[in-house]
Amino acid sequence: MATKKTTTEKTAVEKVDTVASSKVIIAPRITEKASMQSSANAYTFVVRKDATKHTVLDAFKKEYKVTPKAINITNMPRKNTFIRGKFGTKAGLKKAVIFLNKGDTISLS
Repeated sequence: MATKKTTTEKTAVEKVDTVASSKVIIAPRITEKASMQSSANAYTFVVRKDATKHTVLDAFKKEYKVTPKAINITNMPRKNTFIRGKFGTKAGLKKAVIFLNKGDTISLS
């Protein structure tokens, strides 16, 4: 009895990036310091905890249709608080400071 040689082709499975498929930029961070920086073309946004510079860059290009000059990401830790006789914590967050070229502006409203 002869054996039959069979070949199996592997199909390419696309990896779905969970960060890219959901909203990366959560909201603009409106503080006194952030508003002072916006006059120098630096805008601050709250981003997801698992966001990277590349995913923030792609999301920013898609949402605001402007290419940033640089992106700085800071992971702000949570802080312990004592309010009204109870201990608690303030939630930490990850923020991205996005620098634009001269002449480029975005609308945060």
